[in-house]
Amino acid sequence: MTFVQLIDCRTSRFDEMNRLMDTWVEQTKGKRTATHNVIGKDRSDASHFIEIVEFPSYEEAMRNSGLPETDRIFRDMVALCDETPTFTDLDVVRDDQPAEATSRRFFEEIAAKGEAPTLNDVLIEDYHDHDPANPQDNIGIDAMRREVRMWRDGFDITFTIEDQLAQGDLVCTRWRFDGRHKGEFMGIEATGRQVSMTGCTIHRCTPDGKIAEGWWQYDRLGLMEQLGALDELEQ
Repeated sequence: MTFVQLIDCRTSRFDEMNRLMDTWVEQTKGKRTATHNVIGKDRSDASHFIEIVEFPSYEEAMRNSGLPETDRIFRDMVALCDETPTFTDLDVVRDDQPAEATSRRFFEEIAAKGEAPTLNDVLIEDYHDHDPANPQDNIGIDAMRREVRMWRDGFDITFTIEDQLAQGDLVCTRWRFDGRHKGEFMGIEATGRQVSMTGCTIHRCTPDGKIAEGWWQYDRLGLMEQLGALDELEQ
């Protein structure tokens, strides 16, 4: 279970504390177990700071606290504070990440059975799609609907999400595509072959979680080879 620690402190010597934290980061490189660290300053009190540190688990946090470098830096940090800092330990019981959820739902909708998806819930109206396999970018939700329809007409699609990473308004999804070639695709008549393909997609999302832009990288050449499109070229 993800674990978060809040460190609440007051200091008039934040610049010194900031340099101290840089020292700790350098000294614990390859040892520290924190996955995310944020420091916020109180808008109504310039001496009031809260540090939010995220760990994969409570056990990993304790391992991090047990580092000799952490103990030394903590003593130096307390000396820079105007009063003794307080700690709040939290087990994360809910973690909503709308951008990641929307990106995952995008792939689910593409592969959903039945009628082609409208994509209204996941894309903004002027969505911009960058696909190096296309001569021009798809701009607008209608253009993306046509792109999705082309793939759905050609294949029974299944997407497997292998990994997702998010930073700010960007979400990177590593996926696996599996499908049966059931209809015409890129001028190739249905072969009935089972095909697979891997790729990555980066989505840029709006503050409310909808997707505004997408960048694709995938093995279309390998897909065309599985469909037999390269056979004539090799002869």
